[in-house]
Amino acid sequence: MRISTSRLEQAVRSEGDLRLIPYLMAGYPSRERSIEIGRGFATAGAAAVEVGVPFSDPLADGPVIQRAGQAALEAGTTLKTALEVAAAVAEEGVPVVLMTYVNPILAHDPRRFAVDAAEAGVAGVIIPDLPAEEAQPIAGWLRSAGLDTVFLVAPTSPESRMRSICEASSGFVYCVTLTGVTGARAELAAGLRELLGRVRASTDLPIAAGFGISRPDHLHSLRGEADAAVVASALVNEVHEGRDPGPLFEELVAACR
Repeated sequence: MRISTSRLEQAVRSEGDLRLIPYLMAGYPSRERSIEIGRGFATAGAAAVEVGVPFSDPLADGPVIQRAGQAALEAGTTLKTALEVAAAVAEEGVPVVLMTYVNPILAHDPRRFAVDAAEAGVAGVIIPDLPAEEAQPIAGWLRSAGLDTVFLVAPTSPESRMRSICEASSGFVYCVTLTGVTGARAELAAGLRELLGRVRASTDLPIAAGFGISRPDHLHSLRGEADAAVVASALVNEVHEGRDPGPLFEELVAACR
């Protein structure tokens, strides 16, 4: 039984409304601008801010995030840069969750990564290509540094594996709402309410729904079903189109209440 509650868990857990976790790609469209975007999210109602680490083979990401990550890599963004962005956003007082694939962690050295991320003020880490069954010793090093490790549950996860993923997670459980990669969708996936109910029965951690969530009506549908929603591609696309993502983010925050 868990006897402590992390800062990330406290921030994401719903108290009747829906919490919003916006995503940004570190270094996109520039290091400085990504910091400005993250700070804007932090001061405009984000429960936590997810900072993506650009990677050359982002298997869980759709075209919008892939494009942003490639541009960030071409501009020279590294894991060190991403930690600098995370540190600057964390100064605003909201938990920062780093989203990275496992290879950058291995290249950095996992124990050093855990220490560096903690020193940057990161509250938790999402590693979509690290299965819960193979997470040690990386997850142990992260938790030794005071970092939550957030694992992903998919619509295809059988009950037994869903329970093991939830048991391995801390901070919150990331519920992937659809079978596929990230990207804005017109409608939420059929059966999402049932999926969220299955996850809820497997954990007492907060549940954050992500993938395909992009519109106020999506957020209205998730109220009372999930604790939080992750919005990524819709906000990153605003940056790609040369627009400030702030107005869309504020519209989404309003829809959560």
